Amino acid sequence: MSDDVLLDAAKKCVLAVGVRRTTLAEIARTAKVSRMTVYRRFPDVRSVLATLMTREFGGLLQGAAEPDVEPAHFREKLVRSSTAAVAALSGDPLFRTLLDLDPELVLPYIVERLGKTQRFAEGVILHLLQAGHEDGSIRKGDLPSQARTLLLLIQSFTFSYRPATADVNEKNLMTEFAHVLDAALRP
Repeated sequence: MSDDVLLDAAKKCVLAVGVRRTTLAEIARTAKVSRMTVYRRFPDVRSVLATLMTREFGGLLQGAAEPDVEPAHFREKLVRSSTAAVAALSGDPLFRTLLDLDPELVLPYIVERLGKTQRFAEGVILHLLQAGHEDGSIRKGDLPSQARTLLLLIQSFTFSYRPATADVNEKNLMTEFAHVLDAALRP
């Protein structure tokens, strides 16, 4: 049995009751395996959920980094993939459940430390920035500082998307977001 079976079961549990109320026993029941099978792969429910979040959100970010249409340059690719990432994450049922039912679990990733998914996203941003420096479409600057700044900007839009669009047109907001990114990156 692959870990994906257990992670898929964990996802079903989180979507049904939230992160805090998901238990290892419920994950095992949903996967139709014994608790020992889960324990052999993961030491506790927290590690199952951390692996689930990394898989799910990393997959969404990976998909966002692959544009439908080939962009003219790397600045355009970075802007498009950033707006796609905000849309993908903010619309994802697992991400929404996490923010709606267990928002306090997100707080450490905003004020204390960067998680694996954030580091992955920052790596993608760093790669696109470097390529944009090389093709001349992105203004040169300190790569780590530029990447971290963009990560924080993208992250704030993602976490705040639902309240931000409560009384502002979503399409118009994302157009402005893309404009801000493009203007900030333009040489």
